[in-house]
Amino acid sequence: MLFESTVSPSQDQNSLLRWIAGDVDEHGLKQLLQTGPDFIPGLDPMDPGNLGYFPQNPIFTSPPESIGLYQQLENQEMKPQILNPPNPNFFLPFPQEQQPLPKRLNHGQIPKLPFSDHELFIKKQQLVGFQEQKPLMVSQQQQAATLLDQLCKVAEMVETGNFSHAQGILARLNHLSPVGKTFQRIGFYFKEALQLLLFMYNNTPVSKNPTPFDVIFKMGAYKVFSEVSPFVQFVNFTSNQAFLEALEDSDRIHIVDFDIGFGAQWASFMQELPMRSKGVVPSLRITAFVSLSTYHPIELSLIRENLEQFANGIGVNFELEVLNFDSLDQNPYSLPMFRMNENEALAVNFPVWSASYRPSILPNLLRIVKQLRPKIVVSLDRGCDRNDLSFPQHIINAFYSYISLLESLDAAVNVNSDAINKIERFLIVPKIETTVLGRLHSLEKMPPWKTLFASAGFTPLTFSNFTETQAECVVKRAQVRGFHIQKCHASLVLCWQQKELISASAWRC
Repeated sequence: MLFESTVSPSQDQNSLLRWIAGDVDEHGLKQLLQTGPDFIPGLDPMDPGNLGYFPQNPIFTSPPESIGLYQQLENQEMKPQILNPPNPNFFLPFPQEQQPLPKRLNHGQIPKLPFSDHELFIKKQQLVGFQEQKPLMVSQQQQAATLLDQLCKVAEMVETGNFSHAQGILARLNHLSPVGKTFQRIGFYFKEALQLLLFMYNNTPVSKNPTPFDVIFKMGAYKVFSEVSPFVQFVNFTSNQAFLEALEDSDRIHIVDFDIGFGAQWASFMQELPMRSKGVVPSLRITAFVSLSTYHPIELSLIRENLEQFANGIGVNFELEVLNFDSLDQNPYSLPMFRMNENEALAVNFPVWSASYRPSILPNLLRIVKQLRPKIVVSLDRGCDRNDLSFPQHIINAFYSYISLLESLDAAVNVNSDAINKIERFLIVPKIETTVLGRLHSLEKMPPWKTLFASAGFTPLTFSNFTETQAECVVKRAQVRGFHIQKCHASLVLCWQQKELISASAWRC
């Protein structure tokens, strides 16, 4: 276990929560964090021993009453348990006014990017888009095509070990900034990530360790993201419904999680357990694998405290064990040393991106998961973790993927640019860095991740009709029109316009 929480209450915790909920501005937060010894006495950001000086942060308070999200399903005879957010005023708020379901824009297969050498060239040229474009739009798409071409050249230089030429190309992109059109901001973030990659290749010291301030700002960005986009709700509700249906006869549940995030998903999942426990006190144990390079000890402590408090409030026995994900890379052929209990039903949360920083260990991770014999494995795919592509193709694919995500955020109404900038800085930029830096450890191509799942002995499961209906309801309540749910084989896909944002799939050993 990585840590034991010793967080103690603080008189300032309510102020901190008010800021996360949007009631305190950033200036007020800075004053709060600078109040000195009364708030964080002698805190060294990298000293886990100082966890006790950070205030408690009960993100998940007592469970609210049902918000009636699926009233239209009340006439169904065999209605399974319905997921409700643990606190609609924080992580998963829904607007009060229902929005009509956007019309599906594509009833067929979701278009996939072609990636032969010739088709790659054609794809880049399509950004120019001369067909019936206004002159200004033509200019912007030409700029986007030129920018993407430069980023591809950097990736090609990195792939061949020509780092000096790669650095020269990046130097010509110094005019980019995180302000401007969507493609310009994405181009800046990819340029910075590629620069970081070159620094690491040249053994230049780079400090990327998260700080307590990063934790607070990231939580605020996550809160805004969950409000303006159905992305978070789609992920949490779709995954949790699949878990609930696979584990419907179990009162003692063990989840092995390779991407715990802020833990909000498990508060939502936990809330359903007492409703079906039949008089038995339910228990939930989570074993979370995290990398210390991306999580600050304070963040881990907050996750533990929040989930424990929420579990106590609803009468669920809860336990969280955190293990070092990096140890799997050091000893990839052995089963992790965590406790197994035959009386517990086990399930695995395994997003594809959990191995994006070390893609070469994905086959070994799947073998480890197979040894656990879970009842279900739920996986998520953002579409940008394509380790079956060459590095330049990988950059192109990720560039398009993140542009689609940012376009969906830019379309949000009543959301100021400062809020979008925080989402980009504290949520999207770290993901882009991981997507690019993963090739530092492995430049060789690998089979597609679904092929790896199949070769490891996993077979896809089809989501229930109710799970699909639930996903459609989440999209209906989105503040932004243009989202829709697409079924693709056994997967459910959240799309923006005709572009895939994220897909969910379920697997059985």
